[in-house]
Parts: sequence; structure tokens; C-alpha cells
Amino acid sequence: MSAAMPLPQERRLVTAIPGPKSQELHARKLGAVAAGVGTTLPVYVSRANGGVLEDVDGNSLIDFGSGIAVTNVGNSAEAVVARTTEQLGNFTHTCFMVTPYEGYVAVAEQLNELTPGDHEKRTALFNSGSEAVENAVKIARAYTKRQAVVVFDHGYHGRTNLTLALTAKNMPYKQGFGPFAPEVYRVPVAYPYRWLTGAENAAAEAAAQAIDTINKQIGAENVAAIIIEPIQGEGGFIEPAKGFLPAIVEFAKANGIVFVADEIQTGFCRTGQWFACEDEGIVPDLITTAKGIAGGLPLSALTGRAEMMDAAQTGGLGGTYGGNPVACAAALGAIETMKEQDLNGKAQRIGEIMLGRLRALQEKHAHSERVCIGEVRGRGAMIAVELVKPGGKEPDAEATAAIAKACHAEGLVVLTAGTYGNVLRFLPPLVMPEHLLNEGLDILEGAFAAL
Repeated sequence: MSAAMPLPQERRLVTAIPGPKSQELHARKLGAVAAGVGTTLPVYVSRANGGVLEDVDGNSLIDFGSGIAVTNVGNSAEAVVARTTEQLGNFTHTCFMVTPYEGYVAVAEQLNELTPGDHEKRTALFNSGSEAVENAVKIARAYTKRQAVVVFDHGYHGRTNLTLALTAKNMPYKQGFGPFAPEVYRVPVAYPYRWLTGAENAAAEAAAQAIDTINKQIGAENVAAIIIEPIQGEGGFIEPAKGFLPAIVEFAKANGIVFVADEIQTGFCRTGQWFACEDEGIVPDLITTAKGIAGGLPLSALTGRAEMMDAAQTGGLGGTYGGNPVACAAALGAIETMKEQDLNGKAQRIGEIMLGRLRALQEKHAHSERVCIGEVRGRGAMIAVELVKPGGKEPDAEATAAIAKACHAEGLVVLTAGTYGNVLRFLPPLVMPEHLLNEGLDILEGAFAAL
């Protein structure tokens, strides 16, 4: 749809969710698409803009998912539509490795400027987050001449063979797909809510345990890269305790290990900063990005220190579609939108509203015998609640699923996450009007009350 004809920013239900046309399409999906490709909410979208999704039945739903943190600038953002439309009229593909074009170079220049640190940088573009992470491993190994890769409990890094080895969660991602790539090692992360000796001890103790495990079981001199999400996404929006990440960075630097920040879900204003690692002043050696980079078009990137990025031999990086010209045009439009509309500021405002209301909801149900919010956490427009059974910290995946289902029925798209399946995660577009944000939170409150 044209950005000149935006959808009304309102929730509107004209059928049950999903409606009859969506049900017909879903029946077709089941007969044509591999069963392994799941669907959270079988509502088939016909148009989307701002903070709403319109389905084929004419329902308008409030979007608290952003396609999993992809449409940070909203669907069909004006600058994204204008730039991609112009590019489509010029050419759709040449392969940058054969006959290059300016858009790829311009995106690389933007990323070299925007990512943390004032050192000389280089960027390479790919199609998906998994590809960006795999290439980070390739470059770290080429640069260090080492093989081992260290990742963290609760981490998620993709669905290819190597990134499945890096990913912590078995179901549904890893079950039955092994054997996985070797020389991958997992260490503890500072998960404040679930740290056994208390949140106040999480940073120091988790860092000490992680470093001790590396030294004893792997040998720091054998480690090519340490990879971590500054806020763990699929793991449940876990923000490591303050001080943990700086300790890991210091250890990596002291031992010649490449520190990789996986900012695929956290990047591009999502947390109220361009990149989440900025919160503690962390400057990664390599940073992977995707999702929010291009307003919904498939694009990912790996940006890092020039001497590291240039360690791979010519021809060792790339891919037929990597840095597609239309996707590059979309990225330039998305970055333009983020700057002009101050989406970092808007993300911070979303966080203020959501955290305030969710903490009030937590207090309201503090003594409930049916549902309990163990923790409200997150930064900017990357917010989550972890549900536990009353009286303790036992994960309550059943209540989480029930609340998500109730929200869906009322026209609010929410996502679940967490190693234990007990986290509701909220990722509204950064351009969402406040009245829609509050209406969505009203629906969420109603779902809790009805449980």
C-alpha cells in the first residue's frame, strides 16, 4: 500500500479472530507449506501501517510484535516505500560481487558511522541474521587462527546448522536436527531474576563462572570469539546484570578474543539507543545486525574493526543476494526515518509507558492465586513480563499461552518467548501512536483479569 494512504490507527474487529477468509487461507497453508513452518496467529494480513495490521477479513489489529522487531519504523514507512520504489524501477539485482552499486556502499558507510566506537570499520551485507552470525564466526576464526566459539545460556543466534549449535534452546529449534557444528561451548549468563544467590550477585558470580569455565574447559588461547546478545531475545528478554558484559569484554580483550555483539533483535533504536550495547559503553569488535535494519526487507550486516573484517580472503565473504539493491534502498530509508523522527526518543517513551503500566499490573496481581508476574523487564520498546506460578518462581507457560490467546482474540498481537515458554514479550513499532499503545495494554490487563 502507498504510504500516502495510511491505515486508520485504530483497532477494529468485524469477525471473530481468525475470520473466515483467514481460516480459508490457513487451510491452504496447511496443504501447501511445510509443517515445520509454524504460525503464532493465523490471521492473514492484507495491509499494515504504523501500529496496526489489517487482515483479509477487514479486522484491524494492534501490533505488539513488529514482525519480531523488524518493522521498527512501521510498515510501509514513507522513506522506505519511496526509496524502494525508485530502486525497483532502476534494477532489482546484479549481484554486488559481479557488478556493484552505490546502495551497498552507502549502507556500509551508514553502519560504520552508527555502530559503537570511533575506530576504522568495515561492513559486509547478507540476507538473514543467521548469515551475519555465521560470518562473524568465520571472520573471528580467520583473524585469530583459533577455532573455539563461546556462547551463553538462554542465547539464540539462528536456525542454520552452525547457529543452532550456538543457540541454547532445544525445542523447537534443535530437536532432531543434529549433529551440530563442533567447537562451540556454552557458559552461564547473569540472569538476575533466576540467579540462585540473588540478583545483586549475578554479575560478579556469572562472569567468574563463565571465565573459569573458559579457562578450565577450553583454554582462552583457543577461543576465537565470544558471542552474546546484549539483551537476550528468544531467551526471554533477559538483560544481563549490570557489570557482567563489561567483565566479559575485558576478559576477551585481555586474551585476544573477538567480542561479538549479536544486536539482530536489539538494534536500530529498539531499546532507546541505536544499539543495546551502548547502555554500558561497550564497543564490540564485531556487531551483527538484521531485523530492524531495512523496514521489513531481508537484509543483515556484519560490521567491525577493519583489521578483523579484512582478515578474510577476497571471495571468502558474500552471497548471491547479499546486500540486494532493493533491500539496501529500504535500509537507507529506514535509517533516514529513524534519524528524522527520533525513534530512539520514541522508544524511550514507549518504555516509560509500558514499564509503568506493567509494574502496576504486577502489583495488582501480586497476591493472585491464578497468575503472577514474577518480573517486568526490558529497555525502550523491548519489554517483557515473566509469568510464574503463585508463591514462587516456577515458570508458568500455561498461563502465558492463555493470556497470549486471549489477547489475540481481542485483536492484540503479542508474542511469547523464554527458555521455559513463560515470557510475554512486547515489541511495538516505534511509530505506534500512544492511544494504540495504551489500548493494547488495556487489552492485556483484561486478559490477566479474565484468567
